[in-house]
Amino acid sequence: MGNLSSSTIWGEVKSYLIIAFGLALYSVAWTAFLIPANVVGGGVSGIGALIYYATGGVDGGLKIAYSYLIINAFLLYLGIKMLGANFGLRTIIGIALTSTFLWLGQELIHSSPLKLPDDRLLATIIGGGLCGAGLGIVFTQGGSSGGTDIIAMIVNKYRNVSIGKVILLCDVIIIGSSYFIFWDFTSVVYGYISVGLVSFTIDLVLQGTRQSVQMFIVSKKYSSIADRLSSEVQRGVTVLNGQGWYSKDEQKVVMVLVRKFEANQVYKICKQEDPNAFISVVNAMGVFGKGFDTIRGK
Repeated sequence: MGNLSSSTIWGEVKSYLIIAFGLALYSVAWTAFLIPANVVGGGVSGIGALIYYATGGVDGGLKIAYSYLIINAFLLYLGIKMLGANFGLRTIIGIALTSTFLWLGQELIHSSPLKLPDDRLLATIIGGGLCGAGLGIVFTQGGSSGGTDIIAMIVNKYRNVSIGKVILLCDVIIIGSSYFIFWDFTSVVYGYISVGLVSFTIDLVLQGTRQSVQMFIVSKKYSSIADRLSSEVQRGVTVLNGQGWYSKDEQKVVMVLVRKFEANQVYKICKQEDPNAFISVVNAMGVFGKGFDTIRGK
């Protein structure tokens, strides 16, 4: 602990707070929209919803938080036994937080803010969108809520089947099973709509946070700008040798690659150090390496 700086500790705390916010959003989507609308989504939450409806629903059914925690605890044990203890603290905390938020949601939220059943499709759209946004926020911080991805990793270890296909198959089976609870194909359709929205919104959130830009900065204060970019933005900085063709003067060009949401911080530093700095910004199609994406080619 003595080697950890205050910025590192705050960074970890901030990351966990963001994960908690994402999981709270995910839980609100279930307890305020999907569950009151009798919509079964995918994953372990979907299994929990099936159990809740099958055991009585609003008339005393087993709360989704309990079945979610029990099933995930079993999957976590199975995963550790078959895959090794490689899930990390964030997965365990994610499962615990999601269970807590789901329990609080069902305790505090007794009816949907929408007019049901007339707004059932709207509840499905809002619930699916909020679920995806919440999970997307969690994934940006390297978090996880456990669930069917553990099953997918186990299957992937012993069979040449992609993790995505296993998760999709699990969702299809879980949502399809809701027909035998409600005896209504409409519920099944709404379930598939919610899963599609979850997937779409997750991709939207992740793409937004993964977009990168390449910035070239020409300034006489290049040294102080480079130092601040390295220490404050915590991105690698490259200083290139350049020459102004009109003036024939030698000059330095600072090059830095950052996520799009970090660009404002770069502008702020440049403005403080040299309001007359010349800045060129280019969207990067892909950035691979430390601090960015991992090369996944075989």
